[in-house]
Amino acid sequence: MAGYLRGLVSILGLALLAQPASAADPARPGPAPTAPPSIPAGWTFQATFYGWATALNGTVGVRNLPPAKVDASFGDILEHFDGALMGALLAKNGDWMILTDLVWAQLTDDAKLKIANDPALKVKQRLLIASAIAGYRLPLGNPDLDLSVTAGLRYQRLTLDATLTPGTLPFIDLKSNQTKAWLDPVVGLVLQYRINERWFFNALADIGGFGVGSQLTSQGVVSVGYNWTETISTAIGYRALYTDYKGSGVRTGTFRYDTTMHGPFLSLGVHF
Repeated sequence: MAGYLRGLVSILGLALLAQPASAADPARPGPAPTAPPSIPAGWTFQATFYGWATALNGTVGVRNLPPAKVDASFGDILEHFDGALMGALLAKNGDWMILTDLVWAQLTDDAKLKIANDPALKVKQRLLIASAIAGYRLPLGNPDLDLSVTAGLRYQRLTLDATLTPGTLPFIDLKSNQTKAWLDPVVGLVLQYRINERWFFNALADIGGFGVGSQLTSQGVVSVGYNWTETISTAIGYRALYTDYKGSGVRTGTFRYDTTMHGPFLSLGVHF
């Protein structure tokens, strides 16, 4: 594959031979004035299932070898796509919100390395991104606009499995496994705007890492959606996730992951 996987295959082959709101409804007025003017109406939830057509750009490096340039379109990735699971769960109660998000994907590639005896290399990559944030709605005074400040965590794990079959000894396989995982604190904003009873606009932005896990990570999401019923909605949008991570280990050496995942997405929301 031109771009990411070919560059990654070449690096791994050499390394192997050398040995990661809904707003609260006002409380019903009671006969006694001792109750607060409003109380939360209880938790509401939205489960979202989506497909994210990602492209990938940046650099990836393993061991102390020069990093491989990543330049993979969605079409490139789709050629080596094994499967994916993507979804989110939003819970809201009054001014508070909790949002969790999960992305899991697996890619596989085969290549012949242009070195002695033309060994064959098979690389399987698994990527997991899990996020959890909590937010509090700012008092803007507009019932159709919710803007919340958020804080939370984003976990990323990249696993690379490589199997090398030497050209001269095809019955012998050399295997290598590398897993890198890191956890980043993130802060940001979530915006939800009800255009009318049917149409809505959502946006999310965050930044984090700060050297705790990655050097820097940031994310931006925008979407426009339509409420078909009280329980079903759909949306179309664009999402970008940047990560600059650098790690090292005694056995694996330096690992560099400086990439941007980006592309359009389609989603189906179930409200309950």
